[in-house]
Amino acid sequence: MNKNSSNIMALVPNNSNKRETVCIFGTGDFGTSLGHKIIQSGYPVVFGSRSTEPSSLVPKDAEVLSHAEASQKAAIIIIAIQRQHYNFLTPLAEILHGKILVDISNNRKINQYPESNAEYLAQLVPGAKIVKAFNTVSAWALLSGMLDASQQVFVCGDDMEAKQKVMDIVRALGLNPLDKGSLLAAQEIENYPLQLFPMWKFPILLSLGLTAFFFFYCLIRDIIYPYVYEKEDFSFFIAISIPNRICPTLALILLALVYLPGVLAAIIQLYRGTKYRRFPVWLDKWMLCRKQLGLVALAFASLHVLYTLVIPIRSFVRWRIGNQIVSQALNNRTEPLNNTNAWLSDSYLALGILGFFLFVVLGITSLPSVSNTVNWREFRFVQSKLGYLTLILCTAHVLVYGGKRFLSPSSYRWYLPSTYMLSLIIPCIVLVVKFVLIFPCLEKPLTQIRQGWERNPQYPEQSNYIINKSAV
Repeated sequence: MNKNSSNIMALVPNNSNKRETVCIFGTGDFGTSLGHKIIQSGYPVVFGSRSTEPSSLVPKDAEVLSHAEASQKAAIIIIAIQRQHYNFLTPLAEILHGKILVDISNNRKINQYPESNAEYLAQLVPGAKIVKAFNTVSAWALLSGMLDASQQVFVCGDDMEAKQKVMDIVRALGLNPLDKGSLLAAQEIENYPLQLFPMWKFPILLSLGLTAFFFFYCLIRDIIYPYVYEKEDFSFFIAISIPNRICPTLALILLALVYLPGVLAAIIQLYRGTKYRRFPVWLDKWMLCRKQLGLVALAFASLHVLYTLVIPIRSFVRWRIGNQIVSQALNNRTEPLNNTNAWLSDSYLALGILGFFLFVVLGITSLPSVSNTVNWREFRFVQSKLGYLTLILCTAHVLVYGGKRFLSPSSYRWYLPSTYMLSLIIPCIVLVVKFVLIFPCLEKPLTQIRQGWERNPQYPEQSNYIINKSAV
């Protein structure tokens, strides 16, 4: 090859990186926002619309044509139109034959139709290659550059090549495609944006229920009881005192409920002698929302810290301290320091500070941005070992706070114990059962079961699997 020929080849444009045209049916908010983003990613875009008149919403670099004309210029067509308007596609079935149709629609409620929108589209245009994508992305997120939105895009379809081309567009937009399989997964993908905090429903409802219960419980003990027997009005306790009893109570109970399902699962596995049987549905759902329970518990613990910090500036506390000072001055008597009470007070505060610190560590490692940077063993160490240590410290914090008051008759108004006593029931059960489970006589068979050993296996040779494997 001579020098002149190499110069000629240098003048020839390189079309290997040229991207194919993408057609978008629909010039609404989402269609135009997606068009802007696709053009910025280097793809030529043509819009198919009922009206070919220029619109201020359409990107300047895009052409607006009729549906038939626009579909002839592209092999990938994004349907940015609601399902109820899909009928116009039927006359275009011949033109759309063999083309990739990307369904991005959502419904107004879960399982609104017998079949998914993508499957309905496949019925209308049987010759096209249908792919479901982009339905979890909003127009606002596209316009804002996806700075404050999820960058995950679920993709499904029966044609692998068509899916791959759509996922290439997703990646070009700076998003993360996730292949969900065949078009049968479209129903699940369409239901996903309609779910309102699905994993948070149980923790929030449980927290609201417990909050209401303990509020009325404290109302009876701390406000109604003194008013009936002592004719004193402590209704102002509703603002600070009662919330500062409810928050630590719920924080400790919810933290214990994070680890209670794991203990129950261990007991079930020991009883069954196998790990190859599903847990009850209620236990499965409980274990799936443990992270959310822990984060709600951390929120209550944080509120408890804030409420505790404002105690010295409360009018009631300042009035009580002032009365004590005046009483000592009038009686010319100073109460000596009680070292036992000082130790209990400092120990109570120290346990609370350490427990809350580890609580925050657990919450931070639950965040996806943090948990993705640690390996499985590190994550398990923090969530399990440090988690139980947190539960121990917080339980000890409440036990030391109670001190001698557990035996004091004044702590049982109308035979009702204080809220901190009720908060200890579940944590103590969890810790006691967990302590029993670490005994070698239980821990060893539980470990073997979780490694695949079965007490009554379906196949007899399976019971020796662990032993034989270690021997090899």
